[in-house]
Amino acid sequence: MPKLKTRKAAAKRYKITGNDNFLRRHAFKGHLLMKKSNRQKRKLSQVVCVNARDTGALKLMLPY
Repeated sequence: MPKLKTRKAAAKRYKITGNDNFLRRHAFKGHLLMKKSNRQKRKLSQVVCVNARDTGALKLMLPY
């Protein structure tokens, strides 16, 4: 069986935790920040877990 290559784009965007969950950042924090409230920008800065339905695809992209 050949080795699975790591998808580098996914490796830059997701981090795996000890319980095999994946962490991701929020979208909409890159630009046009003047019109967004401080509360919204603060909430978008937090790191969240990836939905359980998407972890199967991420495990194939990041074969650690």
